[in-house]
Amino acid sequence: MSAEPRDPLDGFDTTVHAPNRLRVCALLEAADEAEFGLVQKQLGLSASALSKHVTVLMEAGYVEQRKAVRDTRQRVWLRLTRQGRAAYQGHLAALRAIVGPPAPPP
Repeated sequence: MSAEPRDPLDGFDTTVHAPNRLRVCALLEAADEAEFGLVQKQLGLSASALSKHVTVLMEAGYVEQRKAVRDTRQRVWLRLTRQGRAAYQGHLAALRAIVGPPAPPP
């Protein structure tokens, strides 16, 4: 009995796929948790654009935020949830399956 070939779109996540949301997920996976302002600066986005992308990711259950006062200002920290990390990893695997194996170096 042979297994059917895996559909390359298994794991493809349209929520994560939007370029700026993909970048947010990549940054948060590497950092575990990051302050909103740092994410904004690293990605070169306006606060309102980043907020919209974060809201979509939060509504999907992929990102959580933590608010706290630091240096007399309210700060917001973002992190991927377990579900968000799985969705991001699944999306990366789907992208790799779609494009195929990397070409050997020249």
